[in-house]
Amino acid sequence: MEISLRASSTQSRATERRRGAGSWLSSENMLTTKRMLRFTKMNGAGNDFVLLDNRMGDLELTREQIARVCDRHRGVGADGVLVLERPANSADFRMRYYNADGGEAEMCGNGARCFARYADRTVGPLQQLTFETPAGVIGAQLVGELVTLQMSEPNDLRLGLEIGIAGEKIHGGYVDSGVPHVVVPVAKIDDVDVRSLGSALRRHPDFAPRGVNANFSERRGPHHIAIRTYERGVEDETLACGTGVVASAILFAANENVSGPIDVLVRGGDTLSVDFTRQGDRFTKVTLTGPADFVFDGTIEV
Repeated sequence: MEISLRASSTQSRATERRRGAGSWLSSENMLTTKRMLRFTKMNGAGNDFVLLDNRMGDLELTREQIARVCDRHRGVGADGVLVLERPANSADFRMRYYNADGGEAEMCGNGARCFARYADRTVGPLQQLTFETPAGVIGAQLVGELVTLQMSEPNDLRLGLEIGIAGEKIHGGYVDSGVPHVVVPVAKIDDVDVRSLGSALRRHPDFAPRGVNANFSERRGPHHIAIRTYERGVEDETLACGTGVVASAILFAANENVSGPIDVLVRGGDTLSVDFTRQGDRFTKVTLTGPADFVFDGTIEV
């Protein structure tokens, strides 16, 4: 596997637009027998991704190839891969998301913000856009480097859960905020062994067969929490998880009986904002606002 990189620039973005659809395939492919995949590296609050343009529809990567691209020692290194595709229905685009293990997931909040800025750079300029995901159609509004997402409506809210792990009862809540999340309130978030407890919760029989993402939430104020997240598919703690931020904010609001917005500090140091309309235990018009940054462009042999 060979990788070549270049920093993002105005000139390279102009070149991307001239190439148009299908620019995932680099010009090197015309000169050699190697298949060189063009990509953009981005991060949303420290959650990092490889982005690919597949509007032509002829990009097909195996689960093993995706995992290799995400490998931090042998590939580009990322928490997941995001693919820009043409929509099947009435949205502007379609977003497909693959975890670092190569498995496809329904939704990724931090990835969706990066996806919106990537679409803007690739085919824009765009101030607003919509895109299809398995979790529903997501809307995005771009303001500088910040992106506000109109999330799908959370469902299957469960409060007051007791989860047995190693002879102890873990108390928390559950909600599907696009993907399944369990949230465990803790007194001091820095004292939590996120890798060990998160892994146990992620594979707990109570959440089979899908599994679950595990979040640990510390109250920092009446509308402020800090969280740490163990992500399904990455199988480790990540610096941020957008749907985990939403799930943690929703469960905090439900337990504390407060309205939005809720500010959420993630492990990477960024603070994201979650707002919503609440009717009892039903949360609608949920938005997630946070950063999405370009890191570099490059090509990789696959």
